[in-house]
Amino acid sequence: MNDFETKVLLPSWIWEKAENKEHFKELVLDYMQRYPNYDVKKVKGKYAICERRD
Repeated sequence: MNDFETKVLLPSWIWEKAENKEHFKELVLDYMQRYPNYDVKKVKGKYAICERRD
């Protein structure tokens, strides 16, 4: 099994709806449910930096 680092562009509504840092993390993780093989490592700019599992 290989892991690959990849970027996922996050929608702007995440920043608009986030009430605080914890809520932001929750919204990102909820959004990333659309990508079942991706594990979020960090957020950089407008992107979630993820590891993708084969």
